[in-house]
Amino acid sequence: MEQQEREGPGELIASCSSYEEALKRFEWRIPEYFNIGVDVCDRWAASDPQRCALIELGSTGTRETSFEALRLRSNRIANLLNSLGLRRGDRVGVLTSQGVDTAAIHIAIYKSGAIAVPLFLLFGADSLFHRLADSEARFLFADTSAMPQIGAISGQLAELAHVIEVGAPVERTAGLEARLDSMPDEFEPVRTRADDPALIIYTSGTTGPSKGALHAHRVLLGHLPGVEMSHDGFPQPGDRIWTPADWAWIGGLLDVLMPALHHGVGVVAHRLAKFDAEEAFEVISRCGVRNLFLPPTALKMMRLVASPAERWTLEIRTIASGGETLGSDLLEWGRRTLGVTINEFYGQTECNMVLSSCARWFEPELGAIGRPVPGHHVAVIGSQGEILAPGDEGDIAVAGPDPVMFLGYWNQPEATAEKFRGNWLVTGDRGSLDASGFARFLGRGDDVITTAGYRIGPGEIEDCILKHPGVVAVGVVGVPDRARTEVVAAVVVPRDGVHDSDRLAADIQQWVRDRLGAHQYPRIVHFVDALPLTVTGKIMRRRLRDLLTPGPGDGFSLSSGP
Repeated sequence: MEQQEREGPGELIASCSSYEEALKRFEWRIPEYFNIGVDVCDRWAASDPQRCALIELGSTGTRETSFEALRLRSNRIANLLNSLGLRRGDRVGVLTSQGVDTAAIHIAIYKSGAIAVPLFLLFGADSLFHRLADSEARFLFADTSAMPQIGAISGQLAELAHVIEVGAPVERTAGLEARLDSMPDEFEPVRTRADDPALIIYTSGTTGPSKGALHAHRVLLGHLPGVEMSHDGFPQPGDRIWTPADWAWIGGLLDVLMPALHHGVGVVAHRLAKFDAEEAFEVISRCGVRNLFLPPTALKMMRLVASPAERWTLEIRTIASGGETLGSDLLEWGRRTLGVTINEFYGQTECNMVLSSCARWFEPELGAIGRPVPGHHVAVIGSQGEILAPGDEGDIAVAGPDPVMFLGYWNQPEATAEKFRGNWLVTGDRGSLDASGFARFLGRGDDVITTAGYRIGPGEIEDCILKHPGVVAVGVVGVPDRARTEVVAAVVVPRDGVHDSDRLAADIQQWVRDRLGAHQYPRIVHFVDALPLTVTGKIMRRRLRDLLTPGPGDGFSLSSGP
């Protein structure tokens, strides 16, 4: 087996004393040949075979899996795929949760030269069918719990030749364990180029049918600087990382699992069936977790837990968060309660972790979502692709080529072309960049609210309302108004025990008016039991608009304030 160099392209970040030094010293080192599976597993198994790769939490304690054990299991899975007729470039669905088998399956797919298609266990039949049919997957590893859904759709999937059940008892001959019995432990990895395709991650589908973002093996190397920056120089001695985000998403797979294994850092494998803040603290405490990726939705729920540092032994060194604007209230809570400055980062499935905060290097600025990660050229551009002046509002964009950037949307060349403006990948988000490089996020292009001549982003208003003592969660959108073009509307989840919605609505309106200004307060306040969220925890603003936009003749007043 040809060895790959251990040093990643961004490991100098841990050794730099300042952001400016990292920008000056950074350079990409992308080899011609690179394979994710070899890099995150076989490389460590060759040099430090008993090093801990994964930690699983069970009812009786923790169980550790070494890099050598992970190599042997992934080799057997790769040999199984070959025995079933796998061809280089075949798509392989992975419908399993956090655990050793999920990691081993991914590694086996990459070492085989195939393309992984991560799938979320909570998907319904329609979502699974779309992704499997669109990717033309020939193989599928599916958790036992998902087999009824797969059975209902597999007959309609002409390309799907093999379904391998994961978690089935060994006596079930179609299950993974039974099939692996006769498979050899050794496997010669396919020699892949860094630009060869490795995985298809489907977007969460907030603005239409989910598209498959095709990524090359180099995407792992492209993620490393952002991971290292958002975790204040990762890794440090004793680091151990966990996220409640499923490994089916880019946040779990490429912000946590693969970068940590690249660095030889142990990854806690424990997915909560339903996120529970107290259970999350229990996992952190029992497994000695020092590094966390926590989406803002999870942080907001954890903030409601009283005195966590007194109830659990916590040794948290870093928390990184992304996916939605964090807000100053959560930053203050992290410092006050956990003793950690939460580092906010920014990216998307197509081009991830290109902006980040880094408390080790600089204080976060209020309202900013970070600065460009070394190695990534991020700018705010205009309609012709011109770079705008500091402070000017425009489209947040990333210059290509960039190793973290996707190859394109699977089988959608037109959609791929629409994503670019010259050599700029346009994220679809609006914002500004100041002279020091701090980026401010205004909102998705279609989330920016235009009201009475003002252009308003929902994030600042949401941050303000979240500080109200009667509010647990909030989503802000604009809804049509004849006089003002749009008015600001807030959909609010009140705290338990808070009643009198009319009085609370008026209080929230005055709260925002006093703190932000009369042009930003929500003229509509609507109360719900829960916000509509994507499976990755992002607010589905389209659903909020549907909830608030009246149909003909329904009598709903769009302007409930002066």
